[in-house]
Amino acid sequence: MLRKGITGSFGAAIHGLNTPQLTDGVINRSKRMMLDTLGVGLIGSRTDVFNKALTYSKLFRSDERSSVWGQTDLSLPPHYAAFVNGIAVHSMDFDDTWHPATHPSGAVLPALLALAETLPRQPSGLDLLLAFNVGIEVQGRLMRFSREAYDIPERFHPPSVVGVMGSAAASAKLLDLSPAQCAHALAIAASSAGAPLANAATQTKPLHIGNAARRGLEAAQLARMGVEGNPDILEINCGFGVYYKDYNPSAMAESSSTDFRWVLEDQDVAFKRIPAHLGMHWVVDAALAARANLTNTVGNFDLSHIRKVTLRVPPSKYVNCAFPATEHQARHSFQFNASSALLDNQVTVSSFSRAHVDRPALKALLSKVQVETPQDNPPSFDKMYCVVELETEQGHSHVARCDTFYGHWRKPLSQEDLVEKFSVNASSVLCTEGVEGVIDVIGNIERARDCSILNSYLRMTGSEEQLYSRRSM
Repeated sequence: MLRKGITGSFGAAIHGLNTPQLTDGVINRSKRMMLDTLGVGLIGSRTDVFNKALTYSKLFRSDERSSVWGQTDLSLPPHYAAFVNGIAVHSMDFDDTWHPATHPSGAVLPALLALAETLPRQPSGLDLLLAFNVGIEVQGRLMRFSREAYDIPERFHPPSVVGVMGSAAASAKLLDLSPAQCAHALAIAASSAGAPLANAATQTKPLHIGNAARRGLEAAQLARMGVEGNPDILEINCGFGVYYKDYNPSAMAESSSTDFRWVLEDQDVAFKRIPAHLGMHWVVDAALAARANLTNTVGNFDLSHIRKVTLRVPPSKYVNCAFPATEHQARHSFQFNASSALLDNQVTVSSFSRAHVDRPALKALLSKVQVETPQDNPPSFDKMYCVVELETEQGHSHVARCDTFYGHWRKPLSQEDLVEKFSVNASSVLCTEGVEGVIDVIGNIERARDCSILNSYLRMTGSEEQLYSRRSM
């Protein structure tokens, strides 16, 4: 018997939401999220951390098998396919970011596509779209139970907290679980939630999303088999409340109620133009503008003319790394990203390669960078700004400020630029037919009778020449 508390209201809503409730706005936004996630997952399937996780996952066998994105003839047990594909999505920190702060898609889409391949009847594209949005919705609701969640995180990596719950909810929806089973799936998933932020800027960080996808899928399948959890998991501070200092949960509106409105309807996501922590986008845009100011004045950019570089950014210890030694540290360094933008007049996928990170010129510029954290610059992706000031040996100052970068939810990527980002990423792995096929399927996903065609395109790898080429964003 399902209790009508907060957890019960979530279980009822997960079960009760249906496709006619998907608005045009939600459909369009979630299709953009799905396309971007597949693109960053494909290019991420050629990273070192992905290959290590894939080698590990090949040790496991099961009768059910699911596709690994970007692998023509390779399949894994569904949970491990969700695991490695989730890792691929976050392996370069190139995936979407929401507000309050999390990466919403990477834990949900890999779980759903892995699960869909195991079902006796292949879900339609609309079924997939609904389940995806249920997983996104649950994450958005849970994050709004805490003001702490609105800021750049300090203790837990958010996808490890809400991502596993979103994966469980989405998987429960695709499995058509009862309201009680949906609630139990959330309770089971909560016991797999939470990863310390200390593992940011390491190869373990992408595992957070891989684990969230895998464990959420497992939670839904265990709930289907009758495993039960605490029916008040969302109500109590020793339940889901352990992850927030100011936890204040509330019931989810009934899916049939006129009060129900998708969170995604009102809060769009940010899409990244560079494979780095979201905060780096502000500092890169400000650095490029400051560089342009300097070159417009003196005619060229000469490193020897720079005496000092000052960055005015929000306080956040895990993205304040003066001299990064690895690609993952570089993706989480205000100093590195500003210096790369100044030195190269761009930041691209190749900016984080070992050869680029170890350049003497870059290290010389890093030694001139100072960081300031003004009190009026809050650690929030919705309110932060970045100022870059270049001081020359001649005593001149060139200053630029970025309040909203292109790709932020206040200044979203155009559909043309989003598709271009996908195409560049996907074409590093897939052949032309595969790239164009994924674009077409996602663009018309609400009309697809069978979503299995999507996995077929995701396995259409390209030639060796295509595989290792890297086009600039």
